[in-house]
Amino acid sequence: MAKQPMLKFVSVERDMPQKRGAEDRNDDFNEIYAEFASAKAAEQASRCSQCGVPYCHTHCPLHNNIPDWLRMTAMGRLKEAYQLSQATNTFPEICGRICPQDRLCEGNCVIEQSGHGTVTIGAIEKFITDTAWDEGWVQPITPASERSESVGIIGAGPGGLAAADVLVRAGIQVTLYDRHDRPGGLMTYGIPGFKLEKDVVMRRADQLAQAGAKFVLNCNVGEDLSFQAIRGQHDAVLVATGVYKTRALQGPGARASGIVQALDYLTTSNRIGFGDEDEAYDNGDLNAAGKRVIVIGGGDTAMDCVRTAIRQGATSVKCLYRRDRVNMPGSTREVANAEEEGAEFVWLAAPQGFTGDPVTGVIVQEMRLGAPDSSGRQSPEPIDGAIYTEEADLVITALGFEPENLQEIWNAPDLPVSQWGTVVAKFNTGATELDDVWAAGDIVRGASLVVWAIRDGRDAAHDILETLNEQAQMAAE
Repeated sequence: MAKQPMLKFVSVERDMPQKRGAEDRNDDFNEIYAEFASAKAAEQASRCSQCGVPYCHTHCPLHNNIPDWLRMTAMGRLKEAYQLSQATNTFPEICGRICPQDRLCEGNCVIEQSGHGTVTIGAIEKFITDTAWDEGWVQPITPASERSESVGIIGAGPGGLAAADVLVRAGIQVTLYDRHDRPGGLMTYGIPGFKLEKDVVMRRADQLAQAGAKFVLNCNVGEDLSFQAIRGQHDAVLVATGVYKTRALQGPGARASGIVQALDYLTTSNRIGFGDEDEAYDNGDLNAAGKRVIVIGGGDTAMDCVRTAIRQGATSVKCLYRRDRVNMPGSTREVANAEEEGAEFVWLAAPQGFTGDPVTGVIVQEMRLGAPDSSGRQSPEPIDGAIYTEEADLVITALGFEPENLQEIWNAPDLPVSQWGTVVAKFNTGATELDDVWAAGDIVRGASLVVWAIRDGRDAAHDILETLNEQAQMAAE
């Protein structure tokens, strides 16, 4: 009888890939985790209990076949593991790096709930596809036949790229329009290299380009090219712009110089990582070197800013968040990494104003947690008289993102939008009220995760394909 390759969680402890020491990783923007060795990946995959109701699969937005590819990994059948992983996820090596597994697949692992420590799903997912690239298992995209229909995708972020992958494989002519000079959206310019090295993203964009997808970059729709013109050039259009409007900071002194937005700060840092020149970095406006830095916010973007400032050589980095650690929306793993690297977290602290111009300090109101709000989380409330000032030379605001006014920017009053500015589209298909327009990702659901954008992009692409197929059949009849 063959030896049982799984269910080893009772005898094998949970382990993660080796992480570089904080002093070492603070000197560069390279990823902080090493790769699993094949034997270690097989060992960790063998801890999976192969449970009858796999909550890891259920709680993954892409419903990845996680137990199946863990089993293949444990058996040393890595090519099959890759094929299973790629079947449901356009970019598994990216999700393995940046998904908040502690809130999704790993956070719902059955053996974690029984006290044995979750399977290290994300690290294994990354290992499988990195190995596939190294071994040449990732083949060029070669559709069985080319089709004449074309689809324009506005936004070359995760949702747009995922949709393009589905459509190009079906032989559809695809053109992606993006405001930046490189594809990838926030994967390229919003997420730092220590979480996602940029060659990983560029490799996927190159794969699409080699398959025939066209990229129209440095293109601001509504300025350089109209939305109506794009609709006129294509049989279908997918809106996958993401959300880029930064929530405004309020309070006295909030417009002082030295108070900057997270996305501007991270984009500049990533451009420097590419070797680009950037005046705002060179003159110090978007450079933390030698400065006392305060980051305001509690999500993953705030963690990215905190950890970037440390690497740029800030003299001190503090993160202010109005709730406590338990109620922080960002990944617990990212918070731990930031603390290891030297960041200080100031919990239950909200900015009330700012001193100086250029900024010299943040006026902080101490908070306590009161009754739950509409989401069920305890609402922060101020403590009377508990106000003090944190000194700062650079304040980075990471308060989240909102949709831009696409109806106005694109001169498209017929584009259906919600009261929040998101595009109104059907669940699971992305179809809008406009016959030839679909929408996917953050522009539909609001600021969310890369994995949800991938899911939405794939769903929308499949619905576009179905619609084009129906139209082709009607034309043939």
